[in-house]
Amino acid sequence: MVQEAPAASQPATSRPPTSQPAEPRPERTLGHDVPAARADGIQVIEGSVRRSGTTTLPQAGPSGLRSGQIATSAAQQRPITDIYDRDGLHVRWYLQSGLNYDIENNLFWNLASVFSPQSRFNSDENWLEGYAKPGVGFDKTFADGAIFYGKISAVASRTWGTDAFDSRNQGAITLEEGYLGFRTGGAGAKFDLSVGPRELTLGSGMLIANGGVNGFERGALKFGPRKAWKQAAIGRIINGRQTITGYFIEPRELPSNNGRNQLAGVDFRYDAPNEDFLGFTYINVLRSESPYIRAAPSGTGEPTIIPDGRDQTNVVNLYFRGSHDAGPLRNWFITGDVAYQWNNRINMSAWAARGQIGYKFADTPWTPTLIYTAKYFSGDNPDTPKLERFDPLYYEGSPGIWATGAESSMVFINTNVKALEFSGAVQPSQKITVTLRYSYIAAAQLDSPLQFGQATRFVRTPSGYNLVDGVTRSHLSDDFFLEYNQILTSNMFLTIGLAASFPGAGINAAVPGKAPTWTGAFANVVINF
Repeated sequence: MVQEAPAASQPATSRPPTSQPAEPRPERTLGHDVPAARADGIQVIEGSVRRSGTTTLPQAGPSGLRSGQIATSAAQQRPITDIYDRDGLHVRWYLQSGLNYDIENNLFWNLASVFSPQSRFNSDENWLEGYAKPGVGFDKTFADGAIFYGKISAVASRTWGTDAFDSRNQGAITLEEGYLGFRTGGAGAKFDLSVGPRELTLGSGMLIANGGVNGFERGALKFGPRKAWKQAAIGRIINGRQTITGYFIEPRELPSNNGRNQLAGVDFRYDAPNEDFLGFTYINVLRSESPYIRAAPSGTGEPTIIPDGRDQTNVVNLYFRGSHDAGPLRNWFITGDVAYQWNNRINMSAWAARGQIGYKFADTPWTPTLIYTAKYFSGDNPDTPKLERFDPLYYEGSPGIWATGAESSMVFINTNVKALEFSGAVQPSQKITVTLRYSYIAAAQLDSPLQFGQATRFVRTPSGYNLVDGVTRSHLSDDFFLEYNQILTSNMFLTIGLAASFPGAGINAAVPGKAPTWTGAFANVVINF
């Protein structure tokens, strides 16, 4: 069986809170990436999650850290983290670290025992993983308000035991960030330019967010601590609430599966005073050896591999968030994303869209928040000569952002899939948030390849199944995910999660009898300075 290259996105429950990048204190936001907003009103800025006050929904897994928590932590710990602060020069250290214990039962609905019994793949696993991300950053402010800044950090990660993708006792130490930047001072428009490895999220994180691949030989599969791009050149013009971002990025791919991708493009964004926004992103894949996969004619036979398929792919993405500060719509918000991809070299035309509507019961105890999401990612139609299969690129893979499902997000990444999702959150106290998510997941196109997240590559793996050829019935799974987040101290955070994936008709039709329910649980503690 032929499989596909892994995506850079992380599985559900993977996103840890990330220490804030080095930045000058005067006009600090000019040094950040333009906020990438979640539909629930939480903004993700260079890996840190900043609460906009719109809802109480946290990110999942290690991502329970919210903006207010990070902001409070940074303010309280500044005397501890400061190394030098005099004459306009500020130097400080950063540290983020975490431990996560994960248990999985009936991994991938135990399909390995049906399609690859000789592999002896263990569908019941438990493992411990951890990481540390230390760093040092500085900013120098000049008399005219101009700022010279930079940061360097590294990630050490490790898995003890065998993870969901059959990688055992793996780990690595890699550079994370290593950039220098300069922004102008004075009145009027600001100009900002940085060069070197750093994080960059565009729009809502639908396509450009995760610049680093985790798991496999690097370990820490679920935590996914690497997010910075291996190489990045980012230029911005900031004029009031309008920002134009030009960028060149190269992902930090796995040595064992390096597609040698390079991308460039531009993003236009307007941020309203109430944190609503409207934006447009253009992406051009300058170079890539990552292959694409095409459905077999009429869905019969093996799919066709297109070598270097991603090379020269173009993408446009329109995104927005809307809400109202007063009146009957005061507690409602909506978000939307539409993306279109084309590649004339291989006759490709694909699209994806997501819409969300949410409501926060602001005057009710525990401030419940409800969000309904509908999303669609096109699959290749086996009855046409075009390639219609959407490429999710480097999306933010945490639940509540762009993951599709909970357990299923390790299997069905954002291509040839459609989903209806419902989430509800309550906040019994300022330090505790409990969230329940449900996802109905289906194939967008029958008899067409489905992609398998980080497990997919061009070699047979223990978790490789013939589902790559597509399913004959649309319904793939029903996923439930219950999550508990607690602030233990100003710099320590606890997250506990329980998940279950019930196989749908599409999965059950591919096996004799009925596939079992896939369940999982995790608990982790993260510190963030």
